[in-house]
Amino acid sequence: MATPVANLELRRRKVDIFFAIMFTVFAVTSIISDLLPTVGVDFSHPSDNFFVQSNYWYAHDTDVLFMHPPDWMRIVTGLSAFVYLPFYVVLVFALVTGRNWIQLPSVIYATMIVVLTGIVVFGVEFFGDPAMRTGNPVKFLLFNLPYVLVPLALLIRMRKPQPFARRF
Repeated sequence: MATPVANLELRRRKVDIFFAIMFTVFAVTSIISDLLPTVGVDFSHPSDNFFVQSNYWYAHDTDVLFMHPPDWMRIVTGLSAFVYLPFYVVLVFALVTGRNWIQLPSVIYATMIVVLTGIVVFGVEFFGDPAMRTGNPVKFLLFNLPYVLVPLALLIRMRKPQPFARRF
């Protein structure tokens, strides 16, 4: 059995600072975006409510699937709102404090994201029912691609044992 190597200080793991910032943003957007369709809030019209208006602004010309989610999509957004959100909090803590036990949960999370979002949701948005396809592919990708690419980068980051003992 290999002897554990000491973790690098956070300031020497700049990629983990990047991940901590990104997953903090993901936690906030889980509340602002994914909670609403999960609990059935209608954001198909402009609103004075900041959260409803934010979702309307994004979805009205870009994402019919998100604006009018079928049950399976509400399950996907529900995973984000109720499973990924608490994981993001734990992940940010582990990244900042260099807790190697986060490696396996990170790999599981990143794999789920790549499959559910990267394959299923993007597949429907670009190749599914024409009525549910994105109306603005550039805006869709600008808003959604980070939610696949950052977890994919995290998967690469966590590929070897003791991830916090090396930079990347």
